[in-house]
Amino acid sequence: MVDVSVSDTTVPEQEKLGDAMQHRHTLAAVAAGILLTAGIGATIPAGASDAPSRAATTPTTSLVVNARWGGHPTFDRLVIDVRGAMPPVSVRQVSALHYDGSGNRVPLAGKYFLAITLSPAAAHDDAGRSVYQGPRLLKIPLPALKGVALTGDFEGVVSIGAAFDTKPAYKTFTLHSPERFVIDIAHPVGCRA
Repeated sequence: MVDVSVSDTTVPEQEKLGDAMQHRHTLAAVAAGILLTAGIGATIPAGASDAPSRAATTPTTSLVVNARWGGHPTFDRLVIDVRGAMPPVSVRQVSALHYDGSGNRVPLAGKYFLAITLSPAAAHDDAGRSVYQGPRLLKIPLPALKGVALTGDFEGVVSIGAAFDTKPAYKTFTLHSPERFVIDIAHPVGCRA
């Protein structure tokens, strides 16, 4: 017969060891919190956490693949095609368009401009190859829309600029299957298409 009993002297030692491990985990968590609050990254050993590890999942980045346009009887339409889920989009009127990164002015003729940003998004694949097939810088002879430019593809933000001769009155919406962001710009008053 095999004796499987534990002696009384090992239990307190195991409790002390457990308390020391718990103290170590608490110190590691506090140190990580301090470093993260200070903006300093830290590598914490895998054994420093009691929490089960979670499989890291990288969110799929939406890809901006095209910008296209068309003229209609009372409005011009700018469409931005996206592969993947539609990211948040902002559209704002600006006094001038500038390239992201360099800050250089975009040479589009016009008096009024819209800056369109999609984020998180990219216009390139994981290997750095461009997936964007739309215009990089193009003058457009429509009643309202006068030009379009890709102004940035940097750090998860894709930006596109649009130029106008008159202050644009516009509405935006999304269409699905495939994903598209749409801006309809009313023709200027008195304009014939």
